[in-house]
Amino acid sequence: MPFPTDVEIAQAAQMLPITDIAAKVGLAPDDLELYGKYKAKISDAAIQARKKARDGKLILVTAVNPTPAGEGKTTISVGLAQAMNRIGYKTVAALREPSLGPVFGIKGGAAGGGYAQVVPMEDINLHFTGDMHAITAANNLLCAAIDNHLQQGNVLGIDPRRILLKRCIDMNDRALRNVTIGLGGKSNGVPREDHFQITVASEVMAILCLADDREDLRSRLERMLVAFTYANEPVYAKDIGVCGAMTLLLKDALNPNLVQTLENTPVFIHGGPFANIAHGCNSVRATKLALKLGDYCVTEAGFGSDLGAEKFLDIKCRAAGLTPACAVIVATCRALKYNGGVMKAELTQENVTALQKGFANLQTHVENLRSYGIPVVVAVNRFYADTEAELAALTDLCQTINVPVALAEVFAKGGAGGEALATLVASTIAENESHYAPAYSLDLSIEEKMNTIARKIYRADGVQFTAPAKKAVAQLEKLGYGSLPVCVAKTQYSLSDDPALLGKPQGFTVTVRDVYVSAGAGFVVCLTGDIMTMPGLPKTPAANKMDIASDGTIVGLF
Repeated sequence: MPFPTDVEIAQAAQMLPITDIAAKVGLAPDDLELYGKYKAKISDAAIQARKKARDGKLILVTAVNPTPAGEGKTTISVGLAQAMNRIGYKTVAALREPSLGPVFGIKGGAAGGGYAQVVPMEDINLHFTGDMHAITAANNLLCAAIDNHLQQGNVLGIDPRRILLKRCIDMNDRALRNVTIGLGGKSNGVPREDHFQITVASEVMAILCLADDREDLRSRLERMLVAFTYANEPVYAKDIGVCGAMTLLLKDALNPNLVQTLENTPVFIHGGPFANIAHGCNSVRATKLALKLGDYCVTEAGFGSDLGAEKFLDIKCRAAGLTPACAVIVATCRALKYNGGVMKAELTQENVTALQKGFANLQTHVENLRSYGIPVVVAVNRFYADTEAELAALTDLCQTINVPVALAEVFAKGGAGGEALATLVASTIAENESHYAPAYSLDLSIEEKMNTIARKIYRADGVQFTAPAKKAVAQLEKLGYGSLPVCVAKTQYSLSDDPALLGKPQGFTVTVRDVYVSAGAGFVVCLTGDIMTMPGLPKTPAANKMDIASDGTIVGLF
């Protein structure tokens, strides 16, 4: 009998009413804002009432540099949370919400997989509670207000050529990357070049994920740098006058969403910034609440540790005062073979030699996370094509660098397949104190911080800033943004900025082609290589296989 699909497994799940899931972590019905029977938002009053409760331990799940299909980081996060509950620890997961771009593009959904999923999977991967739409609407309201300001006399003297804010949509649509708006005559606005980015790359998304409360949200929205005037003076969102309306649009989206795993483990899914073009972590509010409600909080950061984990540790933890107790690096035989030079089409074939060669990538990620002072565990996510020889070789290699390792079979077995990993994580935390410290000081210049990340985390020889990037850095430091942390937009497939350089590349420099500030979010973005903030769809999108039957059954979603 073939293994059931993710959506088939999810549709067969025995879900509990969300009020029962909430009760497991001490949340009463009055603490919830219900979205049907199986989804709820946590009220602001409930969050505020628990701010002084003791914190549990924070577990970060990250990964090696992945194959294009991903290595199951969310699956491991879900399975680990299920397994830790099975062995007696009250554990809550805090994850990101999937973006419709990848859902309909190449990767499919992001609610885990197999028997380590979050449900209702179909809702989570589609419209969920409407947070993505609220973020899109708030961003585009500000864009519309800026263009209306130009149309209505431009009292601020905004230079249409220097409007920084981009419109957004939660879909991969390359045709919208560069557009011309305001055509059709005087009544249709001021003609200018404009751009779209995917919603998860927007600063509004980052602000929602980093805001402590509604007042902090509004303050951050007001600080957004949106344009420059003809006189080269900065224009902020507060100058446009719609931050109150933006906050109104986001008032419900700010509250974390509570759902459950297939084994009825509580999960907060809130916020969804990409890690290759944004800071890649779920919301501070959700993480902090999960820490108040459980002995452990399992959270993830997008892509490899060079992206999501670096930003989690250098941006989110620093801003929110969080200290991870342990980091779990998800590794797969296929990813290490890929980093060892095996073509994607041949990854199901046994190749111990290539795995051994690609192990340098995993070793680098282990060293990087240890440099933050955090205990590290490797989780080997087992795939159906893995051979015993490959798994044994990977385990042996981990032992040579003295990193604890456990095989995880949560995709096929759910929490039961993660008990060895959960036991190892719990013992590692109990036996090793975390001495977390960021990779760089905020006192460094923007260029110095970027160089530190490139040399220390990517193992580059250095960084080359293009002339436009240098000019942008000078202006940002003049405006007082030099003390902000750096958020690097970079390919996820390589430690370098070149996706073709796999494994542990050497003798390379990172090229920063542009720099801008997300002043409300509180970081400076460095764009490297060919990274884009609006992805495109593949030749055959995942959407081509999706449908809904006459009885309402969803098919093709994975």
